[in-house]
Amino acid sequence: MGIRVAVAGASGYAGGELLRLLAGHPEFDLVAATGHAQAGRPVAAVHPQLVGLDLVLGTTDPATLADADLVFLALPHGESAALAAALPPAVKVVDLGADHRLRDADAWARYYGGPHAGAWTYGLPELPGQRAAITAATRVANTGCYAVATVLALAPLIAAGAVLPADVVVVAASGTSGAGRAAKAHLLGSEVMGDLSPYKVGAHQHVPEIKQATEATSLSFTPLLAPMPRGILATVTAVPTGDADPREVLAAAYADAPFVHVLPEGAWPHTAATAGSNSCHLQTGVDVDSGRVIVVSAIDNLGKGAAGQAVQNANLMFGLPETTGLPVFGVAP
Repeated sequence: MGIRVAVAGASGYAGGELLRLLAGHPEFDLVAATGHAQAGRPVAAVHPQLVGLDLVLGTTDPATLADADLVFLALPHGESAALAAALPPAVKVVDLGADHRLRDADAWARYYGGPHAGAWTYGLPELPGQRAAITAATRVANTGCYAVATVLALAPLIAAGAVLPADVVVVAASGTSGAGRAAKAHLLGSEVMGDLSPYKVGAHQHVPEIKQATEATSLSFTPLLAPMPRGILATVTAVPTGDADPREVLAAAYADAPFVHVLPEGAWPHTAATAGSNSCHLQTGVDVDSGRVIVVSAIDNLGKGAAGQAVQNANLMFGLPETTGLPVFGVAP
């Protein structure tokens, strides 16, 4: 037997992507998956792409999950903390929800509401010192999807003093899977196709997470819903200091990062190139009119933005190479 793993919230999009990755993982044995209203149904009845995965969704309770060595929580925001607290201390946990990302209780109350459950180790291995912290942790808070696309583009530039931490502007478009699987009228195909729309303008919940991870002091963030099932394209702009070359800073920061790629000059990221992978593609330039630094970032929101990132963190928590069981390359066309 390998490392026994379970997935709570396996009926959603991120949960389904976790099941797909775990089914092909050489060291993790998938022993349980839960699905709220879908409990009692075979996995393949909920996720047709997983035909052949012989597993029935169980109820989301500690008893279903407690025999695992590792539990992934792919639950709605606000539902992870109570379940995690009820699991045995020996069980390692990666939470894909927001419950344990923020250190600031006031920021949690402002953007999410309800009681603050406390911060866990932040699950972005590419940040300085985080690989070691994740390796030593038993509880890890996975990143938000918009957050990882933005943090990877911005954090090294602020840390190196290449851009100012104030007046950062981000416009990012996400595929509809980022909104979850629950039936919502504005996510119907007839509503989304041929349309691009903003939402949560000026008040998205990933803002405090991005500021916490990058040490940005002010951030204007506009998310867009794009007519595609998966992917995030983020355009990040900031005021340069003139003290460092942004491209060189990013290249140096990610020289040893297997999933983060600074593209050759002249090549710009696009979401299709990262689909199905755990990779992030970056490119940088300078606006010829304003002089602002521009970094464009592309990820698969269900990969590096959710399930792939969670498996990368879990690999580190169990002393495995972080690339184990994870695709570096996208699927095309």
